[in-house]
Amino acid sequence: MENIEIPENQNIGKDQMLLAVVQGQDANTAIDALLESGFGVTRLPSVGGFLGRKSSTLLIGVNENMAEEAIKILDKTCRKRVAFIAVPMENSPLPMPSPTPITVGGASIFSLEVEHYEEF
Repeated sequence: MENIEIPENQNIGKDQMLLAVVQGQDANTAIDALLESGFGVTRLPSVGGFLGRKSSTLLIGVNENMAEEAIKILDKTCRKRVAFIAVPMENSPLPMPSPTPITVGGASIFSLEVEHYEEF
């Protein structure tokens, strides 16, 4: 595991843990951008949601002063896109699915205040 030095300006204010659920195809881009900006990131694979697609949960430890910057990076790297699902047509004598567009992607971000943590 690689140690990343935290810049001096991040030591002011309260610590926060950002939990960001992103689509699997956006995860690598988001992680690379966060690491380039000096954020520490842990990736947890996850599955679920409306379509049951692969996703990743990113754990990002930040200072409250830097949380907005991390959220902006996620906004730039985790884009929404249109996907199609097959929905059965109503009143059809045969089960003919009709492709229906839905919006998927982006990031769902949760911010938690960290009261205490230990590192061994």
